[in-house]
Amino acid sequence: MGGNLGRKDSAVRTPIYVEIGIRAPMERVWTYSQDPALHPRWDLRFSRIIPAERNDQGFLHFRYEFRLPFYVIQGTGTSLGHRYRSDGQATSVLKFETADPISPIGQGSGYWRYIPTEDGVRFITGYNYQPGMGLLGKALDSWVFRPALGWATAISFDRLRMWAESDLDPKDSRNRWFMDATARAGAVLTGCILLRRALAGRTPGPAALGLTAAAASWIFPVHWTVPRAGRCLRRSPDPRSGRAPSALAELAGPAVPDLGAESDVQE
Repeated sequence: MGGNLGRKDSAVRTPIYVEIGIRAPMERVWTYSQDPALHPRWDLRFSRIIPAERNDQGFLHFRYEFRLPFYVIQGTGTSLGHRYRSDGQATSVLKFETADPISPIGQGSGYWRYIPTEDGVRFITGYNYQPGMGLLGKALDSWVFRPALGWATAISFDRLRMWAESDLDPKDSRNRWFMDATARAGAVLTGCILLRRALAGRTPGPAALGLTAAAASWIFPVHWTVPRAGRCLRRSPDPRSGRAPSALAELAGPAVPDLGAESDVQE
């Protein structure tokens, strides 16, 4: 999702940029990222993408959902993909909108860029948005929501990479991330408990064990099947990669969703 939103408030907010190299055919990366049924399987930012219609010009209108406990954030979007270009690249542009008061993201726009390489594809996204949630959202956006969205985008990209390269199901990579995070958090907690007991009893043994457990949780390498946001670039390495395609300016924005409409979420 990135690009210029055309409002003063968005102009001062830093767009989110994420890039990863994927050693897989362009066709596979394109399908996994453009098919509305496959996209939510790896992208943490969406629970469902429901296509509404595709017109003669290739514009896809859709509705998206993000599930929270006991609540579903809803929004609408319009996208346009350019699969074939003379230089082998592919691009897709997107505009989205929501009037949901719980959503930290309001109106926004962005792009996908697919650049062929010798061993695969440079997969890139850039997006920007108006903060949602009123004054609270504006206050928390730079410190909480935007960093969280950047992290979620990056770790999602690594899940996509593992799916495209090694056929590792995104659900499996998600579960392995949770297991890894739990194990490392447990090691830190154990280390803190041992260290506290050592300081209370003034015995060096538990202190050494505590420090060792805490250090191991950070030093022990992450298995290749565990997704990591750190495998992605978070800043554009060149001006063109971080610039939205010209088609984004010509893309019409979606209609604001009617939140009073009944959701067809399947439980």
